[in-house]
Amino acid sequence: MQRKLLESGNIFKRSDGRWNGVVWYSDEQSSKKRKSFCGTSKQEVKDKITAYLADFDRQLTASDESKAKFEESMGKWLRVFKFPSVERGTYDRLECTAKYQIYPILGGKVVGDITSADIKALLNHWMNEGYAYTTVKKVYNILTDYFRYLTQQEYIPKNPMAAAPMIKKSNFMASQGKEDLPTFETVTIFTPEEITKFKAEAVRTWENGTPIYQQAAAYTLMLNTGLRTGEALGLLNSDIDLENRVIHLQRGVKEVFRREGTESTSGREVKIGKLKSTSSKRDVPLNQAAVDAILTLRAERYFGEDSPLISDEHGGYTRPVNFRKRYYRILEAAGLEQRGLHALRHTFATNLVNGVKQPNGTIRALSPRQVADLLGHSTSEITELYYVKKDTSRLAGITAGFDL
Repeated sequence: MQRKLLESGNIFKRSDGRWNGVVWYSDEQSSKKRKSFCGTSKQEVKDKITAYLADFDRQLTASDESKAKFEESMGKWLRVFKFPSVERGTYDRLECTAKYQIYPILGGKVVGDITSADIKALLNHWMNEGYAYTTVKKVYNILTDYFRYLTQQEYIPKNPMAAAPMIKKSNFMASQGKEDLPTFETVTIFTPEEITKFKAEAVRTWENGTPIYQQAAAYTLMLNTGLRTGEALGLLNSDIDLENRVIHLQRGVKEVFRREGTESTSGREVKIGKLKSTSSKRDVPLNQAAVDAILTLRAERYFGEDSPLISDEHGGYTRPVNFRKRYYRILEAAGLEQRGLHALRHTFATNLVNGVKQPNGTIRALSPRQVADLLGHSTSEITELYYVKKDTSRLAGITAGFDL
């Protein structure tokens, strides 16, 4: 809340002949306060009140977020309210969204002058530029949080977001000439043939027997465990129990902007921290392919039980950016379409949910709840959304006998 002037000054003469004046205002906590003035004459008190009111107004103007430039105001809000309350990687993404998708269009505007039409124009701009729905939704989410804060603090009388709802996804996709597909149809996975090509390229060596790609077995490990990139890179050798064929996930690796306080500086750094969510801290069983991958990684590099399984040449944590570049090199050399590392996790989960054909011709599959536990999903609904395909063939003839 901001301070507000309630009464601009009441001047009266005291019984001793001197003059008093009082100005009433509400403070930042909405408590009623007063400022008193005295003097030997009415004009003296009036001059003091006039000077105080002018200074009061200057302070209000200086602290009034509604009169600040948008970029300055949102930047301060991010640093004060978001930086202490979210993960470093999350804050980096918020800052980048503001810097590249919001400030170029709204940054120079005065906060109090921004209208619902300005918000809608911003969202439409990025939609028309062909940006992904998820990217534009992130823009919308940040703006929603920011303007909610301004409204709650009564810096602005009305929230411009109230009349600027996020574009419905189906309409958004249609405007870009795209189909709003079910989530499971947008998930990118490897086919069995592509897996064979990928693994064949990953294990290639130079003439002297040296592997062309460092730590390539790590990708096979991810393909057979469903580990996220940060989870795999955060594994210590001591987290792995080969005797009981299980991994105990304890931490994750992220690459974030270097910072001095809240201000970003040049370069990035690896940060070791907690996993994505409480459900991400879990035990992951190992099949034979995963065990073999771990043994291969240890044969290539082993710096002790307290060192990372997927280590760099000095025994430290591997930078995610280097790990991704290596993966993309394998895809390119194998003649495979580029796709993110998360495709390994998607492939693992899709095969578990939809089943893998066994040598005897049967299909072996796990329930969505089992797969959710393996992946570290908080609910099986998330797993079903991404990986369970509708089988409409089971509906054939189901309405027979229900003639109306």
